This record gives sequence, C-alpha cells and structure tokens, in this order.
Amino acid sequence: MIKKLPFIENIDLEPFWSDDINNSIAMRHHLLFALIKDRRCTIIERDTMAMALNYLSKLDIDYPIIEVDKDSFKRLENKFLEIKTGSDFDSIATDSSDDIIEVESDLLDFIRNSQDLLSNEESAPVVKLVNSLFFQAIKKGASDIHIETLEKKGEVRLRIDGALKKHLDIDKNITGLVISRIKVISNLDISEKRVPQDGRTQVTIAGKSLDIRVSVLPTYYGERVVMRMLMQSENIPTLQSLGFSEELTADLNRLLTHPHGMILVTGPTGSGKSTTLHACLQHIATPDKNIITVEDPVEYNAQNVNQIQVNAKVGLSFAAGLRSILRQDPDIIMVGEIRDSETADIALRSALTGHLMLSTLHTNDATSALSRLMDMGIEEFLISSTLLGVLAQRLTRQLCPSCKEPTKLSPTVIDELSLPTHSTFYKAKGCKECDYTGYSGRKAVGELFIMNDEVKSMMKDGLNDHQIRQRVKESGMVTIADKLKEMLINGDTSYEEAVRIGIMED
Repeated sequence: MIKKLPFIENIDLEPFWSDDINNSIAMRHHLLFALIKDRRCTIIERDTMAMALNYLSKLDIDYPIIEVDKDSFKRLENKFLEIKTGSDFDSIATDSSDDIIEVESDLLDFIRNSQDLLSNEESAPVVKLVNSLFFQAIKKGASDIHIETLEKKGEVRLRIDGALKKHLDIDKNITGLVISRIKVISNLDISEKRVPQDGRTQVTIAGKSLDIRVSVLPTYYGERVVMRMLMQSENIPTLQSLGFSEELTADLNRLLTHPHGMILVTGPTGSGKSTTLHACLQHIATPDKNIITVEDPVEYNAQNVNQIQVNAKVGLSFAAGLRSILRQDPDIIMVGEIRDSETADIALRSALTGHLMLSTLHTNDATSALSRLMDMGIEEFLISSTLLGVLAQRLTRQLCPSCKEPTKLSPTVIDELSLPTHSTFYKAKGCKECDYTGYSGRKAVGELFIMNDEVKSMMKDGLNDHQIRQRVKESGMVTIADKLKEMLINGDTSYEEAVRIGIMED
C-alpha cells in the first residue's frame, strides 16, 4: 500500500539551495527543496509527481517529502529560477572555458602570444578574443564597450557606473580584425569603412543570451565601435529598487494610477530616464491594459508591452509612430523622447483624450519642463490640463564602502552648501573591490514636481518656471541638490561626484 504524502495548500515557501545537489537537473525533473520550520524538505506537485520521485530515488538524500498545490509550487520554482540565474553567471567561465578567457591578465598574454590572431576575423583566436571582451564587460557590470583605433594601437574601454575606464590595449592590426568580427556578427558590411553603420546582434555566452546595439564610426586613424549592452525584461528594475526616496516613489505610484494625463522624466543623456520609464510600465502593466511604446532605440526587451522602433529611413519618426499608435486603441503610451513641437503636440493631445502618456525631455530640472514645452509652441492651457508631474533624475556614483576615506572640505564649500561643520565627509580612494575606481554602483536621485492646483494658478498668473521652482521648494519639494547634500553628509558619495551631478545648480 502506497503511503499518502503530506499535502499543504497556499504556502509561500523559502527555497533551500544546496551545492551538494544539482539543482538545475532537479528543477528539470520538477523537484524542489525548501525550508519548513527550519527543516529541509523535498517539495513536489501532483501533475509531475512520478518524474520527481523517479529522480529523487537516484539522489542520496532523505528529506521529508511534501506535496503542495500548483500555485505554491510555481512560486517556489520562480524563486529557484532567480537563484539559478545568479549562479549560472558565477559559473559562466567554467561552462565554456574553450571560447572565453576570464581573467584580464590572461587575455593580455593571449593577445601577445597568439600567432593566429592576424589570420582573419573568423579565426578561432579572434572569436575567442571578442567573446572574452563581452564576458569581461558583463562580469564588471559595464553598460558599453568602446573599441577605438588610435595612431599606433587599439584601445578597449568599458563604461562602468557611468564613467569610462581603460580595459586593455591591442595591436592596431588586431583591432581591425576585432571590429570586422563585430561587423560580421551584427550583419554589417565589413568592406565599407567610410560611412557610419548601425546594427544589432545577440550573442550567447555560456548559454546566457545578450542583446547588443552596435555603432561603427569612421575616424581619422580607422574605425571605432561602441556596443551598448541591452537589458532583457527580467533585468528591468522595480520602482522600489531604483534608489529613489520612499516619499518620491509613493508620489510617483500615485501619479501612475491616473487613467489619463502626461508624466515626464527629465535629465541629461545617461541619467537613467529609459530605465525609470520601463520600471513605471512594468509597475502598471496588467493583461487588461494595452501598452504601446515608440522608442529610438528599443533598449529593453519588455514583456506585456508592444514596442515600436523608430526608423527614419522609412519615415517612421516619433510623431508618425505616435499617430499610428493612437489608432491601435492604447490605454498607456510611452514615447521615448519628445524632440520636436509636432511630437509634443500629439503627445499632449493624446493625454488630453483619455490616454496615460509617459515620455522624456532633456532639461536640467523638473520645473524647466514647463518652459521647454512652451518653447515648442504648446499652449499653456494644454500643459496645465494634461501634465500630471515631472520627475527629474540623475545617477550618482556611490563610494566604495571598502576603501572610502575621510576628507576635509574647505570652510568656503561647507558655508556655500550649508553643510553641518561637525559631519565627516569622504572621498574616493580605490581598491581591488571597486576595480580601483573608488566607486561601487550608482543610485538614482530625483525631484518630483507635481502639477497641483497651486502650480496651475501660478502658471495662470504668468509666473516663469524659475519663480514656480522657488515657490514649490518653499512648499516642501525636495530637490536633487537636497538629495546630494544628504548623500554627502551620510558618506554615500564624494564632494567631487556631487559637484559633477549638480549640487551647485540649485
């Protein structure tokens, strides 16, 4: 007689991940492990019970077997998948040691000693070199890879935490072959070296897929390539994890619940505007909403969202794409950027006619968005009746906790910024942990300007954006400069970084 297994319903289990068990194979056999009251248990589900128990019989473990319902099993499986994704990347080098060189110094030795590198762009050493560059860029958390041809050599630099850092030098002849190899995998013309070319490629390194946007530009000494690593949907951060304060996140959440109106995100290039927009879309995306975006380029491959790529060659501009979107019965529209008066006009009118519209503008602070829209010829009544709020943001590098060291700021600086005189301030030093940059990771700082009745009456009275800014600051709006001061006082960033981001601009 078969013994009946204990059955638990509607339970949120915590995964038990042991290196003694090959969890990847166990997951394929629908066999999971969890901690229940600090006790290790084997978790199975009725539909796949036979396969799970069959594989369990081959394992040398004796945990109690618990049957759970389908939803509970799925929840636990998703947690296992998250852990597996992280551990897959940790073991990426051992999985495919044939075509990846993990360590930077080994790569330099390989470049120096490999006789076959100068044969052609399809030769194994060149393929290995390009794969290794991708691997090391991902490992270091780079957003872009720059390959430049200089007078006597080639140079590879990586953009890490918003700053370019030299990675390695390569022979000038090898640089040409590396660029040709990148053109081959991006379906670009390798014989054309006189005009700029743009392409896109997907590379698989040790079973991990990576979308890359490629831009090739002819320069005086030869071509240079910039490759942008594009994020997959599962890598889009949540609103909570972007780093904004809790109050700002709560206010932004409230704006996103509006059925119609426009929300703008502003800031300079590279300040994380697209990431914030996609985090907002993922926050409000549900099966009952039709979400369409028009972007240039599509930087995130997002789920539950229909994405249109701008294509100037065939006349698909932001304005043309937006017109077409309005005929597709959308609930929420995202326009990558408002660049001209035509796009601005269609965007605001579509927000007026019952759509929630998200977009970006290039302005230094949140209140400047008002004058920028007016400069584009948008009527004041249209702005005040459709604009819900403007989020201005920057990405600030955080000091490496392992090596930051105390520093003194001059009395003039302390006085100018109204900083407390007794606080300890820190500066960047550099160590092995942060790759000798002195910084580790970035944090989003922002200010949220909400179009309330007070602001609307100020606009009606003819106040300019500078006067409106002073009033809303007096009413309690926390500015980017305020957040930077807070980071400086808490020892999260350096004075130099705070100045670079804009602590003096307020």
